[in-house]
Amino acid sequence: MQLADTLIRPIVTEKSAGCADQGTYVFEVGMNANKYQIKQAIQGYYGVSVESVRTSIVRGKIKRFGRFQGKRSNWKKAYITLAEGQSLPIFEG
Repeated sequence: MQLADTLIRPIVTEKSAGCADQGTYVFEVGMNANKYQIKQAIQGYYGVSVESVRTSIVRGKIKRFGRFQGKRSNWKKAYITLAEGQSLPIFEG
């Protein structure tokens, strides 16, 4: 599994910005990525030390498009906790 299949994008919301103050960052990751692969991808790409990785699957919502009904895809979210005193530059602003 390549880096592009593991890390998809950072999640930047009010809730994730609050987590970033405490050293936890949120990313959308590939559905097949496990915690070890996510940890290796973050350490390799950003050059930081990762303490823990927590993952959750976000279920897709059922949406209406006119008179038709459809379902959005499920996706995986990862909460990355970094070592003390480290941060990611993409969340600083």
